[in-house]
Amino acid sequence: MSRNIFDRRYDEERRSAVHKTIRCIAGITTVLLSLYAASAVGSEKITIIVGGINKLIYLPPKLAESLGYFRDEGLDVELQSQQAGVDAENELVAGAAQAVVGFYDHSIDLQAKGKEVESIVLFGLVPGSVEMVRSDMANQIRSMGDLKGKTLGVTGLGSSSAFIGQYLAARYGLKTSDYTTLPVGAGNALLAAMKQRRVDVVWSTEPTTSLLRTTGDAKVLVDLSSVNGTRTALGGLYPASSLYVQRIWADTHRDDARKLARAFVRTLHYIQTHSAEEIADKMPSDYYGGNKSLYVKALQASMSMYSPDGKMPPGGPETVLKVMSEFNSNIKGKHIDLARTFTNQFVDQAQAAQ
Repeated sequence: MSRNIFDRRYDEERRSAVHKTIRCIAGITTVLLSLYAASAVGSEKITIIVGGINKLIYLPPKLAESLGYFRDEGLDVELQSQQAGVDAENELVAGAAQAVVGFYDHSIDLQAKGKEVESIVLFGLVPGSVEMVRSDMANQIRSMGDLKGKTLGVTGLGSSSAFIGQYLAARYGLKTSDYTTLPVGAGNALLAAMKQRRVDVVWSTEPTTSLLRTTGDAKVLVDLSSVNGTRTALGGLYPASSLYVQRIWADTHRDDARKLARAFVRTLHYIQTHSAEEIADKMPSDYYGGNKSLYVKALQASMSMYSPDGKMPPGGPETVLKVMSEFNSNIKGKHIDLARTFTNQFVDQAQAAQ
């Protein structure tokens, strides 16, 4: 009798030990699977769409890639290019990309449309652009107020170039119906539009601006490439090129967002501590358009537009909202929470880690 009791107790203890072992193995397996899943998420490809990858205003992403800074962070980044920032914006909202390098003002425009997007690294303190008038029209068009009955070239309808061009014309009392707005893209497409006289005034960025000035095809009408020129034209700094993402992506991929911020903060530091020639040497030769010396000259003229630290400057978002509110029907009459259109937290963390 006592033998049977002993056997039963032994069997119960053995079963209990087996169950504990199984539970322990299951727990370890769960932890390992969680770690593997986290690693898998962290190693996913990050697609960044750039609104014209060879423009100097959008130099940081290609420079970061060339310097190996994405690789240093363990990131698998693919850079894609679109002619206009509004096209890149649409790709982001559609889920075809994780991030966009484009103008910060898209974050404001998208919030007005019910989309939560935020800039997490700022590249340009100013637009880094100019409004250029065809040389043969320079005597007729001396300011944006002379645009009536003429054609304004922009990268795309609904793009930052259209926002700002329309604002500059509105300062002279012009309505958008007073002139024609024509999307002409950038680079070679823009040059062709000028030569074919399809536009009278056009938004241009480097290196296209220097090329137009060198050939004598166009002259500067409004300078938004410098801090002083931008303050004069727009009344303050106009934070422009930036890395922006959907807020939900930043919230669910905080580690990736931090790594991107670190890579770009390093890139901005590189720009601040190296010459235009040294930076140009890191860029693909086809970006030079067959004229490296002109590219270097354009880059030298553009160095002051780059943010030294990636942070949003105080008062900058307010200037952007003021400009956009003048004419953008999406924004008029709507409350915009500027605090939700950008964040410095990932840049702050990147700088603290240096």
